Amino acid sequence: MLGPGSRYEIDATIADIYLLSADRQRIIGRPTLYVVVDVFSRMVAGFYIGLENPSYVTAMSALTTSMSSKTELCARYGLEITSEQWPTVGVPDAILADRGELLGYQIESLEKAFGVRIELTPPYRGDAKGIVERYFRTLQAEFKPFVPGVVTATKVRKQGGKDYRLDATLTLEDFTRIMLASILHRNQYAVLSKYDRDPDIPNDMALTPLNIWNWGIQYRTGRLKNVSEEALRMALLPRTKVNVSDLGISCFGAYYTSKELLGSGWLHRNGGRRVTGLQAAYDPVMADHIYLFPEKDSSDYWVCSLTDRSRQFRGKSMWELWSIQEEQRKATNAAKVSETTSKRDLEKLVSKTLQDAERSRPAKHKQSKSEQTRGIRDNRMLERDALRAEKTKDRQFKSSKPKSDVTYLHEKPDDGAFPDFLDELFGDDE
Repeated sequence: MLGPGSRYEIDATIADIYLLSADRQRIIGRPTLYVVVDVFSRMVAGFYIGLENPSYVTAMSALTTSMSSKTELCARYGLEITSEQWPTVGVPDAILADRGELLGYQIESLEKAFGVRIELTPPYRGDAKGIVERYFRTLQAEFKPFVPGVVTATKVRKQGGKDYRLDATLTLEDFTRIMLASILHRNQYAVLSKYDRDPDIPNDMALTPLNIWNWGIQYRTGRLKNVSEEALRMALLPRTKVNVSDLGISCFGAYYTSKELLGSGWLHRNGGRRVTGLQAAYDPVMADHIYLFPEKDSSDYWVCSLTDRSRQFRGKSMWELWSIQEEQRKATNAAKVSETTSKRDLEKLVSKTLQDAERSRPAKHKQSKSEQTRGIRDNRMLERDALRAEKTKDRQFKSSKPKSDVTYLHEKPDDGAFPDFLDELFGDDE
């Protein structure tokens, strides 16, 4: 390789350890581990540890970490470092990845904005990224001898044996702290005894990733491109196609708007066709905003916020939005099944009632057709009066209950009238 940043390799695996929830009350399974490695120096440039499945979105999180400063990230987990201890900041020349994760239009923004060359491995050839594959084994070897809940050959060795999943002790935050410390240790102090040393590398230089990186920055080409954090973030955010409707920009079933969008007039048809083929970038950890690109192949964007119609998603992540929508789809589908069943019962009732009415209808009428139609008004009044009389009779029957005995507080008057207490209340005191 030419030098540091000439090529990064990125890959993912499922870590060989079971974790607990944040409150340590539930086993949450094994986390996803992404690692980004600089091929020239073997320096781990970035990583991702979380519970999301390997995908473009999680790959972008790892790449964002690899191209940004890690000092704040380390401080968040109680590890104080300087920028010189982890100097991988900037955009590399090339990225080697699996086809499924960085294939397609999703990665085009990074290629066009910064000239990054995307190299894709052939299908079923994980060995094509041998350097990052070895790092999975190396990094996990650091914690396996000491940490409970590590995956072993079998879950239960024999009847009555112990299930290693029940030994889970670490939370996701604990595991991230351990992995971060392992990466820092390997970047600064691991001696690469099998490294293919170039003839011009000094013999008195220890072959650690940090030493090789610093030497390559000074004596080789391949420096990383320095870009603004906002431009890098926007280039790495995943993108999706969106549609314009009367309610706003539709993205994943939620609606967004902005002052620029309202001013554009796109939400009103005005007899013409709406704008189509729009794309928007989104941050997976926040569903409140999307970044709409009004023009194709342009870096300009409009920040759009959730409308009141989609207020249920405010303060949530995109993963939560997708989960909520999946639950709603399941509930809707179940309700539709019940609706179909009820509608079938309703149709049967209507059909049976109609059949009974047809059978009960007299075959011949005493009146002619004209007499029948002329008497509709009088017939209505007769039927109404009959219904009123029936309701009155029914209410009288319900109200004809035996009266309960009345208990008087004082002696009952002979004439049945209420007692008079005026003299007691207003008479002269004796």
